[in-house]
Amino acid sequence: MMYQAGLILEGGGMKGIYTAGVLDFFMDQEIMFSDCYGVSAGACHLCNYMSGQRGRSYRISLNYLDMKQYCGKWSLFTTGDLFGVDMNYSLIPNYLDPYDYDAAAKYEGRACAVATNIETGKPAYLPLKDLRKDIIAVRASSSLPLVSRNVKIDGVPYLDGGISDSIPVRQSQRDGNRKNVVIMTKEEGFVRQPAGAELALVKARYLRYPKVYELMRERHLSYNTTVQYIEEQQGKGKMFVIRPKHKSEVSRIEKDKEKMKALYEEGYRDAQACFLELLEFLG
Repeated sequence: MMYQAGLILEGGGMKGIYTAGVLDFFMDQEIMFSDCYGVSAGACHLCNYMSGQRGRSYRISLNYLDMKQYCGKWSLFTTGDLFGVDMNYSLIPNYLDPYDYDAAAKYEGRACAVATNIETGKPAYLPLKDLRKDIIAVRASSSLPLVSRNVKIDGVPYLDGGISDSIPVRQSQRDGNRKNVVIMTKEEGFVRQPAGAELALVKARYLRYPKVYELMRERHLSYNTTVQYIEEQQGKGKMFVIRPKHKSEVSRIEKDKEKMKALYEEGYRDAQACFLELLEFLG
């Protein structure tokens, strides 16, 4: 069933497999949303939700962990991207675990990947429809500072959406969604701390794009303010939040398949546990 509501998917690297578990439960229950917003890893998992390929996010998150072309230092040092571009955006979707582009194009709702315009420092909500060409928007949304190359779309350079709009609930509201379902990868009570030594690296790396440094310097403030706003909206019955209850053992760049599997199952269970409440909320 298609609900007139926003679905917001936070990023979080490998922690995003929690989101994959939630979305697989949604697919099992045939729950769809009129407006979907994916940030970084959230944008990647959104693609499989659009195409209705249950389990694909899980397979991709686990099956290629041991391959140096998929993610890791080898890819970073040889290509400039921590997550190998050829592997993740061509070889896997077109050959190893084929993506259903036609099914995604038929998704009845609107979907976008959130990226950051590093010239202006503003978030960009890039539409996803024909993933054969729009996959570059997902790559832009997932390009982490310092460990990814800038991604140019129509001559505009982009990086990860999480540095400008980590959880785009306000954008969903601006788009007219009075109800929003938010899937977060950070546990309850999480408070983002100020950036540390990496700030100096960011400043040096992005001399041509000073907005990146400004965003990273203030990111903890904008993130924590957004979480506070979400909690206020949740209290008013305008947002429904699904998030881990405890800190996960999964790191942003995880290689342990058992930890990944456990977090995926946690996401599925959490969605299952609040299913009736969710239906009442969407009402």
